[in-house]
Amino acid sequence: MTIFHRYIALGDSMTEGMCDEIVDGNYRGWADRIAEVLAEQQPGFTYLNLAIRGKLLAQVIDEQIPTATKFVEDKSTLISFHAGANDVLRPNYKSEVAFERYETAARELAATGATLMLFTVIEKATGKGKTAELWESRFSEFNKNVRKVAAELGAILIEWNEALFLSDRRFLATDRLHLNADGHWRVAQGVLEKLEQPFDSSWRTPLPPPPKVSWVSDQSADLRWFFSFALPWILRRLRGKSSGDGRSAKHLGLKKLS
Repeated sequence: MTIFHRYIALGDSMTEGMCDEIVDGNYRGWADRIAEVLAEQQPGFTYLNLAIRGKLLAQVIDEQIPTATKFVEDKSTLISFHAGANDVLRPNYKSEVAFERYETAARELAATGATLMLFTVIEKATGKGKTAELWESRFSEFNKNVRKVAAELGAILIEWNEALFLSDRRFLATDRLHLNADGHWRVAQGVLEKLEQPFDSSWRTPLPPPPKVSWVSDQSADLRWFFSFALPWILRRLRGKSSGDGRSAKHLGLKKLS
């Protein structure tokens, strides 16, 4: 088992921990859960989480990587880089531009000597129709690039398409985008398993079949979701705004956990 002295988490809302339980005024999230376990293995362990919701790939690269590289010691520093999904969801997404930025950023992080961890995303969309098909095609292409870069750099690759049961909507919060507490817990256990750290194997146990829901209830839920989450998201995009505007990272400085 590798002993890590420090963990630096980079990314967007997924790594910030959106919609998990709130601890000390912040969402806990899978990255915090991992840091807590790593801290139990190493006295003096420190943690830095620079992730901010809504950030695009270029913003993660420009705003977070310069800070992260200052705190790398050696391979005992673990860096997770989970970014790009927000770009894929944008109408004006340019895969060739995103791929070039992603590859350059991953190489820069690997060059620090830290242990680098990269992530694919689940390709299969839960919805149906042309939009779901478009996103599935884009995420599939995105994942191919992540796999190629991980192999080139010898990075740890977290392959979520090997755990497709996590696409179950019951692991998502009411916004149907971010993980709920159970989802964050399962992601944390999956990452800990890959890192050969203590983990709970029950994370791989799928939920039982969902109860049947009437057509009326299903449509009502869709309407509530649209007006509560989808419409505000669309309006922010039209105004050029992001949910992360004006926010700072929850662990901007090194946090000693043990």
